[in-house]
Amino acid sequence: MSELVPRPSNLPSTRSGGTPSFTRLAARTATLTASALALKEGMWALQRRMRHNADQADQLSDLCVAAEVEPRFTGQITEAAGALRNVAEASADLARTADQVQHDSQDLHDAHQSEYRGVYEAVNASGVRQAKPGFYRTR
Repeated sequence: MSELVPRPSNLPSTRSGGTPSFTRLAARTATLTASALALKEGMWALQRRMRHNADQADQLSDLCVAAEVEPRFTGQITEAAGALRNVAEASADLARTADQVQHDSQDLHDAHQSEYRGVYEAVNASGVRQAKPGFYRTR
């Protein structure tokens, strides 16, 4: 028995989550959007904490210089402050990327809703069993 709609290899497998459906894709895009938002917020919080910690390390380094602490220890504290600032910069880059993913996934969700919501509601409202996808396609 042949399938009405061929499934090229570049399409997602139907084994992992059942057959593709309007509600499944809507749920996945909503999950992706929420996850990207949570990641973005977490990265901004990490950036603020790393900047605060770097400022504290700089202050500690200044205090160590004033107290004439061994210069190699003061240097290590200064290096740690620089590393914390690097983490802050990297987390800001990741937060910007997560923000872009959030916006893109929200755009995908909105486009999917506007394109297929009417079809989904019409199919579910009719009460009549619908043909498989591709049945009415002309060759």
